[in-house]
Amino acid sequence: MSTIAVIAAGAMGSNVGRKFVEAGYTVLTSLEGRSDATRKRAEEAGMIDADLPSIIKKADILLSIIPPKDAIAFAERFLREYESAEMIKSEPIVFVDCNAVNVDTLRRMGTLFAATKIPFLDACIIGGPPSGSYVPTFYACADPKHGDALQEFQATVGRAGIKIRILGGQESGIGNASALKMSYAELSDSQPELLARITRAVPAMIPKAYRWVGEMEEIAGFVGREESDIYHGMANIYARIERSLTEGNEDIETLKEFVAKAKSRGV
Repeated sequence: MSTIAVIAAGAMGSNVGRKFVEAGYTVLTSLEGRSDATRKRAEEAGMIDADLPSIIKKADILLSIIPPKDAIAFAERFLREYESAEMIKSEPIVFVDCNAVNVDTLRRMGTLFAATKIPFLDACIIGGPPSGSYVPTFYACADPKHGDALQEFQATVGRAGIKIRILGGQESGIGNASALKMSYAELSDSQPELLARITRAVPAMIPKAYRWVGEMEEIAGFVGREESDIYHGMANIYARIERSLTEGNEDIETLKEFVAKAKSRGV
């Protein structure tokens, strides 16, 4: 992928775009109706103004980094333009939603793309805009049929020097990255004390996860009936963490990175 579109050139989008430009990519953005400040950010980042039909024709991948309330409307507009555009590429553009939307909203967007050939990826950005040597982390996932597009997105972001982690596992699919973003944002904004407690407890819990499997099952047996479901679920989580220690999958690293990101925000 050599041409990337970033919509839009806000504080995050323009700095992410700058990292792609520095890596040698051509980076397009749409400045239609945008403020002078946004236009200046885009210019300083080396981004090129283009209308949406041109972006669809020229770009290999599009990152939607816009206010969450506009995410679905933009996806719908994108698809309308895509259907009317005179396509000249053999491979369709890859659409990556990077917005802080809830899982239901994300899956509604995924439904819009389901009848098309366009790979739709679910991604979230945890951390602030790239600055100096600091970069945030992209977490990304996709339905299995778009695995190739997901791997190419991983390589593209990695070549720009931005951290990226793929959310896989047995239940991988769109919605996982959005769920991660929602969980992180909710704790950070509304319950910072709880998040601080979690950042202290999680590292100590990891090597002892096996102990909590049986305890959660015992509590489930004690409360009985429907109320036990939550404890069975917690037992499954601890069991998954225990397996991660021996099987070496990404769950442990994801937990550690979550803690590191929370601490970097002063929690």
